[in-house]
Amino acid sequence: MRINLKSLGCRLNEAELETWARQFQSEGHRIVQQAADADLIVLNSCAVTNDAVRKSKHLIRRTHRENPYAKLMVTGCYASLNPEDTKAVLGVDFVVANPDKSKLVEIAKENFDFPTMPALATEPGAASLFARGRQRAFVKAQDGCRYRCTFCIVTLARGAETSRGIAEIVGEINALHDEGVQEAILTGVHLGGWGSDLGLRLEDLISAILESTAIPRLRLGSLEPWELSERFFALLQNARLMPHLHLPLQSGADTVLRRMARRCKTAEFSQLTSLARQVCPDINITTDIIVGFPGETEDEWQESLNFIAEQGFGHIHLFGYSARPGTKAANLPEQVPAATIKSRVQQLHRLASLQKKATLARFVGREFPVLWEEGSAPQADGSRTFPGYTPNYLRVETTAEAGLDLCRRIATARLTGIAESGDCLLGELQRFFNKGK
Repeated sequence: MRINLKSLGCRLNEAELETWARQFQSEGHRIVQQAADADLIVLNSCAVTNDAVRKSKHLIRRTHRENPYAKLMVTGCYASLNPEDTKAVLGVDFVVANPDKSKLVEIAKENFDFPTMPALATEPGAASLFARGRQRAFVKAQDGCRYRCTFCIVTLARGAETSRGIAEIVGEINALHDEGVQEAILTGVHLGGWGSDLGLRLEDLISAILESTAIPRLRLGSLEPWELSERFFALLQNARLMPHLHLPLQSGADTVLRRMARRCKTAEFSQLTSLARQVCPDINITTDIIVGFPGETEDEWQESLNFIAEQGFGHIHLFGYSARPGTKAANLPEQVPAATIKSRVQQLHRLASLQKKATLARFVGREFPVLWEEGSAPQADGSRTFPGYTPNYLRVETTAEAGLDLCRRIATARLTGIAESGDCLLGELQRFFNKGK
């Protein structure tokens, strides 16, 4: 059977898709990139914002139009929170709630009479990852969250915290590395809470991966700032643990943070970022900000904007607040008008662009090993443009001569300037650091 996998939203959704891809492939099924070529389409939906819900509905309908003859399974947060609405969308054959995601492949086999064909099976792992056009592997470390930020619907959709065991995660990363993957990214709803149900901490998992695998790059997904310990910062001195932290701030005003039920005040956040930069001077710190949270006054907004300016983030994921039914914040008084939110989003977008360009400029003239991704179509002279990422997650583009394929390889580049778009760096290829396997 030909399987097409689609995802919206977080890296955890991507990690789950990659797991299903390997499972389907190990049973003799083929992963295809186009929905039109598939016998079964699996769509992992998102509900983190109202816009994500809209996109999930749109993607379901569009996918059915692309291939009305394929079976369509929908899972993820939108499907879990709205199972009946999801079932009612034209073309949906089966809905899998989040608690049953681990059994999705078995559910597909049982409900669609898909045969197991071990004789046709290929090696599970990176082959399915590369078939989906990915060069990095998202590795699911945990699911669920024990905290209840007042704006978050995901904790309702994902449920209680559960952690995968160290041996299972290490085994998956070793298998991926054997197939040519050069970078693994640990993901979870509350990644910093890994081990809470095992009597362990995230630092234990990171240490085990660094000790028991040889993968060149280990990267971490989003981490809540209140989870970071001195032992964690010591691990950042290992060159294989990538110097990039995504720490969701959400607001730069303590009064707003209290209404959000966040567990980290701005002073504590500032101490953490200062320590990270002291331990690892090249570290890139990125964040999430919610603009226009209920009750956000003009004074609070200016306080938030000033704090964000002081932090000098490398990138800001910017969200205009949208009320999510089922969350505490949806019932808070003094909802901020849409026009005010739009104006504040524009202000922060300008600041974020300036901070990103300043971060990029700081590294011009230096050399970094870059993990390169799929290149462009060849030019008239055969040369190709390849994008990639430095260890501290700065995007770089370089031009490689005809016949040189950099995809999935780590090669050193000298950073020569900032692209005209202002979104990435330009790099001049220097030498190979690791040609992969």
